[in-house]
Amino acid sequence: MAMNALEIERLIKAGLPDAQVTIRDLAGDGDHYEAHVVSKLFKDKTRVQQHKTVYDALGGRMGEALHSLALQTSIPKDA
Repeated sequence: MAMNALEIERLIKAGLPDAQVTIRDLAGDGDHYEAHVVSKLFKDKTRVQQHKTVYDALGGRMGEALHSLALQTSIPKDA
């Protein structure tokens, strides 16, 4: 079962309350998304740790309800 962009954004923001999240449906099928997540919580974390933080916020839905997520993470410029 596919997830919609609003649900993905809600889950990420629940796990990273300060996050700025931009979601784009890449294929129009509700199954392949791109997400850009900006959060101060990423400071001093490796890119792998940042991505794991986002995946953890998604609560195990990657590979299940959410088939594909091209993920970009960054720290705000003022952090």
